[in-house]
Amino acid sequence: MITMGSSRWKSTVMVLLSAFSMLLPVKADEHEHTYTDKEEVVLWMNTVGPYHNRQETYKYFSLPFCAGNKKTISHYHETLGEALQGVELEFSGLDIRFKDEVMQTTYCEIELDKAKRDAFVYAIKNHYWYQMYIDDLPIWGIVGEADENGEDHYLWTYKKLEIGFNADRIVDVNLTSEGKVKLVPNTRIAMSYSVKWKKSDVKFEDRFDKYLDPSFFQHRIHWFSIFNSFMMVIFLVGLVSMILMRTLRKDYARYSKEEEMDDMDRDLGDEYGWKQVHGDVFRPSSHPMMFSSLIGSGCQIFSVSFIVIVVAMIGDLYTERGSMLSTAIFVYAATSPVNGYFGGSLYAKQGGRRWIKQMFIGAFLIPAMVCGVAFFINFIAMYYHASRAIPFGTMVAVCCICFFVILPLNLVGTILGRNLSGQPNFPCRVNAVPRPIPEKKWFMEPAVIVCLGGILPFGSIFIEMYFIFTSFWAYKIYYVYGFMMLVLVILCIVTVCVTIVCTYFLLNAEDYRWQWTSFLSAASTAVYVYMYSFYYYFFKTKMYGLFQTSFYFGYMAVFSSSLGIMCGAVGYVGTSAFVRKIYTNVKID
Repeated sequence: MITMGSSRWKSTVMVLLSAFSMLLPVKADEHEHTYTDKEEVVLWMNTVGPYHNRQETYKYFSLPFCAGNKKTISHYHETLGEALQGVELEFSGLDIRFKDEVMQTTYCEIELDKAKRDAFVYAIKNHYWYQMYIDDLPIWGIVGEADENGEDHYLWTYKKLEIGFNADRIVDVNLTSEGKVKLVPNTRIAMSYSVKWKKSDVKFEDRFDKYLDPSFFQHRIHWFSIFNSFMMVIFLVGLVSMILMRTLRKDYARYSKEEEMDDMDRDLGDEYGWKQVHGDVFRPSSHPMMFSSLIGSGCQIFSVSFIVIVVAMIGDLYTERGSMLSTAIFVYAATSPVNGYFGGSLYAKQGGRRWIKQMFIGAFLIPAMVCGVAFFINFIAMYYHASRAIPFGTMVAVCCICFFVILPLNLVGTILGRNLSGQPNFPCRVNAVPRPIPEKKWFMEPAVIVCLGGILPFGSIFIEMYFIFTSFWAYKIYYVYGFMMLVLVILCIVTVCVTIVCTYFLLNAEDYRWQWTSFLSAASTAVYVYMYSFYYYFFKTKMYGLFQTSFYFGYMAVFSSSLGIMCGAVGYVGTSAFVRKIYTNVKID
């Protein structure tokens, strides 16, 4: 019995350690990228897939390519980000030595029967290309091409590698595909390669610069969009400040005058405005458990976005495979106390008693949404035998992270939030009986305010969305994270200003249902982003097929929802401070 228990305990510990080790975004040691003369240089074959469907990838050897004769090589360890992104590195079998040139050499032959020919023809018709890695530098090559009539198909059989080195490091890799051979059944096709080494002046830390596209990301349109959004912020903040300061000053003056009236004059006076709902404005929102969980999750997403952008600005995350995704997962897990603190404290202020249930909802709201979409797409990927199919071990690792990292840290944050800032210290007492909401103009209804509230925030990030979409769904590497930080700041300022104005008009119409209205009016930005994703899919890409379409719209729904929850939380926090401020400065009987 003791032996069985100890072995089961050891296996559990091993699973947890494996999950935590995959979670940590490990930066590759620069000493791993140094070579001595004639030291082995590994050529990894990654994936192959249609050019227009970037996420629809398959193992390189799922096509009937042949491998070289060299078999001995050290084992390759993948990170969590690589596993989730479908990185499938397999050894090419080619013998490459540092500074050792190789003339054109045949490394294998393909016995081309009808099935193999059909596989290659299908790949060529769908514009398949493949990706390889040498010393973590990506290389791309095309499988083959068809003639002008589309009747005959040809396979590129000769990989001509040109590798640049600076001292003892590889700084540049280029691939030229040659040797076009017509695909004829029942023939033998010889696959060959050559390696040429050349000295380069490129520094090791600058070797990824060739993959960047400054003319695209630093185009005048990009700069103009930032300047335009910045001017929008200045105008909007000035306008909001002027309107609210003048209007509130008049309101304060009117309310002060009413205080000097006797009871008879006050009863006969024409009372209206936001002061009339002082006894209901701090009433708990409807569905406080879900509302608190959304606010906590939104605060966490904002924290993750800010920290990841800062890390990306400091270090070049694009130089390591899967490092951006691994960093985002690590930061999300580490910032779980933020979720628990804001969600737990808000739920306590609203008088919630089932705080454990609220903690579970807040902790698993975003992971459940992401994992639900991922598992749905995973079934399609498994049907397609795509490399994007998530392995079972990776699923176990993600579940371990959720239950043994995110949940405990969320519990810590919830306890701190309830004890440190969970007391309902509102400036006004809440009436026992809710005040009836009077009729108002149709454009002052919460539903109309919610629909219109996300237009300006979306307008402030519209151009940046195009660059972000292009970097993820096309073949661009996003590296201008300074722009992204500016856009994040601008988005938050615009969102807060818009929600404050919407809330003021709502309260002035004596409607105290401002909590959900402020959240949803800011969160409606997600609706416009998702609508723009339809335009981008149909007019800016050439994607096709069930897998790529499901992948695109599934993860765009996750991205839009996360953005909406973040904007909603930011809008609510800013509006809550505004509401507390205006009711603190008014004398209430």
